[in-house]
Amino acid sequence: MKPSRSGPYSKQPYFTPRQIDQICCDELRKEGLFPVSPEPIRIDRFIEKRFRVWPQYEDLPDGVLGFTRFGKNGVKAVVISAALDAEGGKVAERRVRTTLAHEVGHGLLHARLFALNEIPLHLFDKDSHTGDQILCRDVQGDNRKSGRYDGRWWEFQANRAMAGLLCPRELVQQAIKPFLLPAGLLGVEVLDESKRDASARALADIFDVNPVVARIRINEIFPAETGQMHL
Repeated sequence: MKPSRSGPYSKQPYFTPRQIDQICCDELRKEGLFPVSPEPIRIDRFIEKRFRVWPQYEDLPDGVLGFTRFGKNGVKAVVISAALDAEGGKVAERRVRTTLAHEVGHGLLHARLFALNEIPLHLFDKDSHTGDQILCRDVQGDNRKSGRYDGRWWEFQANRAMAGLLCPRELVQQAIKPFLLPAGLLGVEVLDESKRDASARALADIFDVNPVVARIRINEIFPAETGQMHL
């Protein structure tokens, strides 16, 4: 926990990016859903096994992609916008996957906030929290750079978990090897900058995510300023 800058409460859950990555990998392995080689993660199956619920598709307000409902014992429901599911096509299918994984992020990282009979109603803002639910609204692009999280640390954490679940770091490192170049005398490899976009497209297909998700994940692990893997 660390001091909170939003809401009337003094603490909020704190995780480093590497801790979130580790939590996601550990949870996938516990459920037998961590592949031996890079391939799409069965996120819907993970929800069933880990939380003992099945994803539901319902009519939701405009701009709301999904929500997670919590109880004293953890996740009670994962609900996705029926309109999003009905769009059809590869892009929409992949947005459903990322939305499911985002909700899983809330389930893994934030369930303990709802463990009490009365949860702190103002811990989240009024547009994202209603009773025992966290509503997840549609936001495009790389929000961490655009500043569009607007202090919503729970959304940043859930998106970070989404990336860790759908594109596990260990598997990304395997999948991206064809796009790496040797550098220096210590066997260090760096991302070939001329192939950064191509690597994002390749990883999008391998992990069945939209290219923007793959690109953000690559930029996390191989920052553009160096191309070297970030430890």
